[in-house]
Amino acid sequence: MAVISKAGCNAGACHGNKTGKGGFKLSLRGQDPDLDYAALTHDLFARRTNAIDPDRSLILLKATAQIAHEGGQRFRTDSLEYNIFRRWIETGTPPDGAGTPTLVRLEVSPAQQVLVEPAEGVTIKALAVFSDGSRRDVSNLAVYEQSADLAKISADGVVRRLRMGETTVIVRFLQMQQPVRLAFVPARPDFAWTPVASANYIDDQVLAKLRMLRINQSDPANDLEFLRRAYLDLIGVLPTVAEAKTFLADATIDKRSRLIDRLFDRPEYADQWAMKWSDLLRNEERALDRKGVQNFHHWIRQGIAQNKPLDQFVRELLAARGSTYTSPATNYYRANRDPVVRGEATAQLFLGVRLQCAQCHNHPFDRWTQDDYYGWADVFARVDYKVLENRRGDKNDKHEFVGEQIVYEAREGDVKDPRGDRSVKPLLLGAGTEVSNDASRIDALANWVTSPANPFFAKAQVNRIWFHLMGRGLVDPVDDFRPTNPASHPELLDALAKDFVAHKYDVRYMIRLIMSSQAYGLSSEPNATNADDEINYSHAIPRRLTAEQLLDAQHQVTGVPAEFNGYPRGMRAGEIPGVRVTKARKSRPSQADMFLVTFGKPARELVCECERSMDTTLGQAFQLISGPEIASLLADSDNRLTQLIKSGKTDGEAVAEL
Repeated sequence: MAVISKAGCNAGACHGNKTGKGGFKLSLRGQDPDLDYAALTHDLFARRTNAIDPDRSLILLKATAQIAHEGGQRFRTDSLEYNIFRRWIETGTPPDGAGTPTLVRLEVSPAQQVLVEPAEGVTIKALAVFSDGSRRDVSNLAVYEQSADLAKISADGVVRRLRMGETTVIVRFLQMQQPVRLAFVPARPDFAWTPVASANYIDDQVLAKLRMLRINQSDPANDLEFLRRAYLDLIGVLPTVAEAKTFLADATIDKRSRLIDRLFDRPEYADQWAMKWSDLLRNEERALDRKGVQNFHHWIRQGIAQNKPLDQFVRELLAARGSTYTSPATNYYRANRDPVVRGEATAQLFLGVRLQCAQCHNHPFDRWTQDDYYGWADVFARVDYKVLENRRGDKNDKHEFVGEQIVYEAREGDVKDPRGDRSVKPLLLGAGTEVSNDASRIDALANWVTSPANPFFAKAQVNRIWFHLMGRGLVDPVDDFRPTNPASHPELLDALAKDFVAHKYDVRYMIRLIMSSQAYGLSSEPNATNADDEINYSHAIPRRLTAEQLLDAQHQVTGVPAEFNGYPRGMRAGEIPGVRVTKARKSRPSQADMFLVTFGKPARELVCECERSMDTTLGQAFQLISGPEIASLLADSDNRLTQLIKSGKTDGEAVAEL
């Protein structure tokens, strides 16, 4: 089995494909040894192995390219892999006996290492620990894969640098895998560490890694840069002229921390973060209808305005029952209408776990099995609906709902595992415990997900907050926690999660902590040591404004109220509860609506930050230069430009205000 994986035969692009290759199918990455044993020894009249003349075995002739093989040569006849396979065939391809030791742990060393030039390589050692207590060096049989193409890795684990940077090498043997974090650092003979005062433990962790990597932080952002950043990150709008002047004139030491507190009290703070959660919770009219969208948005926004603890917020979502109009949290289940979708969405949103791969086979990059997948989906199997009415406009669109629904938990209902169409037991992901038939499944779910004992919830949520403020998650992508995708600063992530729990899941506390750090308040201007750094927070990462921020900024600067279909004139893009009120085929969307689509506002069909597009397009360039939205703002007879001209201000004063 180790040889098959080492040769890549059971990879998804080869015989581990769902349908196999060339009539030969293996389980993906060896997750089903029994199936693979049968395929090698019995399939097609056992033509692949030849115990009488092992060297004429088809599996060896193909793998060594002695006969035509689309996959090319996988190993040589004088290799360890060949000898292992040949010896097994020669002894009659025996299956593992009942007492055969099993792999219980894979130990790798080093777990992490920084290699400063001229050091250019390291040898990874992999040690397999078996159930009988035996230990075996499997470095030459382990599989090595890296997250970034920075190095060349030999078959026996010798890593040689190709270019500078950080990479994670995944070491895999049988069903176990472990990450090795490596950093290749230029010598920088003239490097001198610039001491920086820490504002809190965030800076302690960030600075410690930067010093190890021989990187200096950029200078702090000036007051105007910090002011703009804080406004956009926290409330989604630009500071006014008066607010900017007042802040710049303030000479007190604590003015930045006082600014953060003032912004928390602004209504735009609740608008900004309600929009973020509405994106993730699929708050859109096709599934929820307009009243459902508005009620759900109001519930989300009210919780944020009241600083509802995040564990309570999530617990109310997951345990929600009742009318989608009078119990707005139930719209979470209204938007996710079958157990599989609910299970995947809940794991990704609240645990940072992407389970999708485990639907068809054990997850190739994570610990989750198909048993975990269907057991978790079964937790959601008894969520059901009473559709009191459905006045949908398109009778052919079965996913459109217009009318009140009742979400409830039925007494019966289970998910079927497609492997044999068998029943499964409801299993709480990561807890390893089943839910009793006498208990409410969604109550047990809500309690487990938000429990301080849950190893995923707090980390996933602080990582998401960090992502929104810093532009990149400590784990990135932000909702893809797995051993093979480690955090850039694992100790910092642990500390933030523990702190979050200790402060009873207070979101404002966590935001204030991050925004008060030196790391948050850095300039985006790089220096000679950090120009290539994108993951260690040595300088601020410039970010494009979101579609809503960009549109609201244009209307704010020009002084012209926005107009969206179905909403009163003057409502900001950041205040809109849903995506769009009316479908394009029913009425033409407004110019402002089209602007948001062009600049990447998500349709809210996924529970992923990735749905919001921040890509640049040619259409965006035309929108900004001469698009109808910009044209209408500039042509408005009462815009800010007109008011500035009428005010009698000089050109210099007008430009300064703009």
